[in-house]
Amino acid sequence: MRTKEKQIELLLELIAFAKGRGKEGEADWLEFKTNISESHSSITYERVGCYLSGLSNSACLKYKDHGYLVLGVQNGTWDIVGTNLVMRDVKIGGQDYELWLRKNLDPIINFVIEEFEFSPGKRIVIFEIPSTHGVPVAFKNEMYVRIGSNLTKLKEFPDYLRQIYNSSIDWTAQVVEGATIDDLDPKAIAEARNQYKELHPDKQEECDSWDDITFLNKAKLTIGGKITNTALILVGRSEAEHWLLPHVCQIRWVQNDGGDENINHEILGIPMVLSVTKLSNLIFNTRYEYTIEGSIFPDTMKMYDVFTLREPICNCIAHQDYMKNARIEVMEHVREKLVFRNHGQFLPDSVEDVVMADSPESHYRNPFLCEAMKNIHMIETEGGGIRKLFLQQKKRFFPMPEYDLKDEMVRVEINAKVMDEEFARILVNNPMLKLPDIMLLDKVQKGKKLSQEQVAYLRKMNFVEGRKNSLYLSAKVVAPTRHVGLKTDYIKNKSFDDDYFRGLIINYITEFGAAKRPEIDKLLMDKLSDALTFDQKVRKIGKLLTSLRMSGRIEIGEKRAWVLKKKNE
Repeated sequence: MRTKEKQIELLLELIAFAKGRGKEGEADWLEFKTNISESHSSITYERVGCYLSGLSNSACLKYKDHGYLVLGVQNGTWDIVGTNLVMRDVKIGGQDYELWLRKNLDPIINFVIEEFEFSPGKRIVIFEIPSTHGVPVAFKNEMYVRIGSNLTKLKEFPDYLRQIYNSSIDWTAQVVEGATIDDLDPKAIAEARNQYKELHPDKQEECDSWDDITFLNKAKLTIGGKITNTALILVGRSEAEHWLLPHVCQIRWVQNDGGDENINHEILGIPMVLSVTKLSNLIFNTRYEYTIEGSIFPDTMKMYDVFTLREPICNCIAHQDYMKNARIEVMEHVREKLVFRNHGQFLPDSVEDVVMADSPESHYRNPFLCEAMKNIHMIETEGGGIRKLFLQQKKRFFPMPEYDLKDEMVRVEINAKVMDEEFARILVNNPMLKLPDIMLLDKVQKGKKLSQEQVAYLRKMNFVEGRKNSLYLSAKVVAPTRHVGLKTDYIKNKSFDDDYFRGLIINYITEFGAAKRPEIDKLLMDKLSDALTFDQKVRKIGKLLTSLRMSGRIEIGEKRAWVLKKKNE
């Protein structure tokens, strides 16, 4: 807490700053308000929490140490008018106001509250809010940012979100005081050197002449010969793991063959250069037999190629949030799929953006570690590893990788076999389909949710038919397969137009005089598109009946049965 003199000095400095900006007045990291109330010109008790989130995030974006919320100053005129807020007098849900604010901020930030009388009757409250670093601050699970004079939701500005995530000090670049070259594994250094030469064939002779420290400096694992966390992660001896504490760099591999219990498991630690190879050797990578007519592949081939085994786990290592002190997880479902999981929010806007834009990521959680892994050929030099992973699955006619980005984790599922032979036949017989198109069609086949833009694109390309929530592959996609089953499914999905169904209803009522709803349901259910769910079919029949009633062709008669509407005499 500042002295009264320092508090007044801070207030006057902030007012002078705003006045000096002329018409712009407040900055993104500075907000002036008067009283706490429900008035639109002031803010509510809860809105203060939103400002704490927004000003902390905005201070980070503007490279300021703190953001400020000042209560008791008139915005625009900068007159000191005083505020009605007395922190100790306010209770929210039975809790002190300050405690309630702190408990609803995530992560907790150590904001300071300066309360003082500027002059008699003119009370001032200043919230001094530290700039966040590495993690956006949320209030009640919503992240805010202040842009100009507007407080808005941070999720609507993905570029700002990425900037905050990349604002933290890079732990992987930090020098580990006390660690020496003796804490590094000679076999791991040799393997890193081989991978470096594979990536830089023009430097092979030069690389062979370097001693270990020179090589590690050149490959950017160390800094001026000093051991970094990155060096320990990639080439550190297993017994040197204590230098990383309390942070963890381990891979937990679990193998399951479909039973209730896992049949194998192992914990792999540093050096990761060697552990990636160990993991690849642990995975049951038997040969897969192709039965798809027209496949360009031989009868058998390995379920996983080298790239598909290494790329996901190397990505996990590169992008793990080591501040969470958690392991990387690899679940192997024998002969079916691999599931990789690492902790930390996916920084690009979406997986689709990375794949379809075909451009490297511009931001990394661990830039020093990523650069080192690129230099020793553990991750793609141009950042296109994710796209290449999709392309590898496409070439094999396997399902596209599944990404789940919930709960600040990245979960990747890689299938090791053709899950839907009919869809694989479509890929075989439509070689001109581009990767973005296949990704969307893969979602259609799996029943995944698509955005309005994605549905519009598929319709424009004539790849799908049906309603948004019950899309099916179009004749354009299915026809080239020459496969009877696929064409039959297409007809079942397409069904018939509404006039056909209305005609069936009219014919039934004409033949039998009347029809109750269960009779009409039984008449039409198995004739409607197989792309519709049961509930959708029920609603569809209801709409058909309504359209016939509105057109004056049927009406409700005795015993709640539908009958033909009598013509006026």
